Order: sequence, then C-alpha cells, then structure tokens
Amino acid sequence: MLLTEKETRAIAQKLLRYSKADDAEVSVVSDDFSHLRFAANAFTTSGRREDVSASVTVWIDKKRGSAGANALDDASLKSAVEQAEQLARMSPVDREYLPTLGPQTYKPAAGYVEATVNLSLSARAKAVDEIIRACEKAGVIGAGFHHANGAASGFATKHGSFHYRRSSLVSLSVTARTPDGGSSGYFLRNHFDIARLYTARIGHEAIRKALEAKDPRTLEPGIYPVILEAQAANDLIGFGFDARSADEGRSPYSAPGGKTKLGQQIFDKRINVYSDPWDPELPASPSAQDGIPAQRIYFVRRGILENLHYSRYWAAQKGKQPTPGPVNSIVQSSAPPISVADMIKATSRGLLLSRFWYIRSVDPRTALSTGLTRDGVWYIENGKIQYPVRNFRFNQSVLELLAPGNVEMIGASERVSGSEAQGRGASLVPALKVKEFHFSSQSEAV
Repeated sequence: MLLTEKETRAIAQKLLRYSKADDAEVSVVSDDFSHLRFAANAFTTSGRREDVSASVTVWIDKKRGSAGANALDDASLKSAVEQAEQLARMSPVDREYLPTLGPQTYKPAAGYVEATVNLSLSARAKAVDEIIRACEKAGVIGAGFHHANGAASGFATKHGSFHYRRSSLVSLSVTARTPDGGSSGYFLRNHFDIARLYTARIGHEAIRKALEAKDPRTLEPGIYPVILEAQAANDLIGFGFDARSADEGRSPYSAPGGKTKLGQQIFDKRINVYSDPWDPELPASPSAQDGIPAQRIYFVRRGILENLHYSRYWAAQKGKQPTPGPVNSIVQSSAPPISVADMIKATSRGLLLSRFWYIRSVDPRTALSTGLTRDGVWYIENGKIQYPVRNFRFNQSVLELLAPGNVEMIGASERVSGSEAQGRGASLVPALKVKEFHFSSQSEAV
C-alpha cells in the first residue's frame, strides 16, 4: 500500500522535528512492486513486494551527514536522525552546501494509474501465456520479465519546502531464441498506464526478429551506413548537459579556453532535445534538482546547444540561475517523421540495427562509447533487407553520430526504455538513418 500525501507529509515533518541541526532535508518513499518471470517457454517466478523507507540529510556548521531507515516507527526515525547528526559532526565541511529551499509551487504532472499498480495477476498470467504459446507455435524458446510498480515519494526541507508525487510503471521484455541458439530477437516496452502496454506486440516483435535473424552471415567490420531502430538509438544516445563538466573541460560541450559550445551547432538542424514533465507520453516529476519546480526546457533546439544544466551550487559560482530540469529526455525531429520501412527503401547499402548491449563510455569529452550489437543485425541492399549479419563491436561518438551531414532521416519519437535499464526508465527517441557508423570488430555474441 502506497503512503498517501497526508501520511508522507506527517512522517517528513516528524523527521524534521526530531532534527536539531542547522539545516535538513528528508525524503519518504513507499513502493509496491510485483513481477512475473518466464524462461524456456514456462513460468518461473512470480512475486510481490511492498516497502517503505525514509532518509534524512542534515548540516551542522555546514558539515553534512546522511542516514536512512526502512521502518517508520518513532524509534527508527529518531535513530536515523541521530545517526545523520553524529556523522555530520565528524565530517569535513561541505564546500558545496547551500541552504535548502523554502516553500515552492509545483504544477501537478500525470504518470500514475491505479490499475497499473493493482494489476490483475490472472490477466498478466494470461497475457504472458499467450506469448509463450506464440513462441511454441513459432518453434522458438521464449524468456522474459513482466514487472509493475507504484511509488509514492515525498521530499521536505527544514525551510518549508514539500513535494509529493505518485508514479506507476509497467514493463515487459521478451527474448526469443531459436533452439540451436543461432539467432535471437528481443523487444522491450513500458508505460505508466497498463492499458498502453501492448504485450502481444512485444511478443510478436521478439519472435519475428529471432526468425528473421536465422543463419547470419559474416561481414567485415568497418564504417557502414546504418538504420538505428528506436531501441538502438535510445541505448546509445544518453544525453547529459552538465554545465560544470563543460566549464571544466570534461565534456563534449567544452570549448577551448574554458568556454563552452553554447550557441553552437552541435547536431543536425532537425534535432531537438528537451525535458518536459507534462508530456502526455512521458510525464515526469514536477520537482527538479533539490526541489526546484521543473519547467519545459530545451537543451538543443534545431541542432544548436541552447542550455546547459546548472546545479544550484554551480549556478551560484557562475552567477547564473539553477536549471529547472531535466526530469526526462525527449529527442524529437522538427521535420516530418520517416518510417523505418521508408528508411530501408531509401538505403542502397547499409545495416539495420535492433539494439545495443554492454555499452561503456570511452571518452566523455567526445561522447565516445563502445558496445555490442545484439538480437538482430540485417544487411540492406537496393532498398531491401537481404540477409541477417553476425554481431559487431562498435566504437562510436554520439557527437559524430548526430553531427550535421551524418543524419539522413529521422523517425517519429517513441517511448523506449534502455536495454540495460531493463524497463525501469524511459525516453522519447526516434529511429535514425545515418551515413556513417563505426564497427571496430566482429562479435560472436547472439
């Protein structure tokens, strides 16, 4: 059972009353999580967990201490406050301390559906059973993870700020693999509204990819034109617009002489990147960093770097206002979207990529990452898919990927969760067709 706003506020105020520190901030979180896992075309585990927790951070003479509790009785809350204050007294001065915020006004955002949290277990089992039956009919081995959760969180400060929000999320990932282990397909989607999670489509796409990836051929690594499905694009394009790292020369947005690339064209002129807590497909918290009320904010507009993310501390150092976001990530084209099917038709020679895996940063100053393709790579020639291809390792800079002149076509933005996040987050990202993508070696992974 999720805590109500009244219950959350009462616990937060109790924590603040217990503290004798100069300043304090507290959070109270309740969570309701359920799951159904299947493998080898059979159910394996099902469960539900309810949890509550509280945390407190205090400052005494600008020295900081934090502690938490996973029980909300008075003794546990008092103990957490005492531990935080004890740690603060023995800690060094927090050089980046700023007084916590006073009362704020937050515009409510959507993102909670009761039916998502209290889903029907029998309906979930039936939906997954239909996917298992489809796998058996197609002659593939299916595995996947369906999970749903609701969360209620409250944040309060000693100076009078308070914010409460409920959110829900349901996710399904399906992997389908041929019995010989030679090909595999994967599909993942999530939503805050269970009525918008189309389980049959998820299963169908995973099965289709597995069947169409049979008998892959080997291609030499190199530079290829590619089409990134929305999943692949989201896996690779992880934006951070931190102003401090840019000012300090540690960012792809850094410029020589301690300057930044603000105002410069960094991406294709059709690309926009922004945060909007009230987007109907991707609602997010109306509370940004440290409780600042969130706003719709562009970081890239028509390919030009328009804003960087200033924390309260760094904004104070630079004489600027702190940034009211980001609280989510939306990548959108200012041109009419083009479907993946039409991208394929427009490709004389190239590769279609389903998703990436094991992605790691190589050089943050150039946004260079490495990783592996997975669960489907296909060779395109003369506007048609010709045959599946074995996987590659890639080394690719996102700056180069999205640079003016490299992006050829952009699709409609879709709600997609990163492969490595396993359905626990989402962005709005389009499919992309680009001229050059760098594959450094072959990979034996399926």
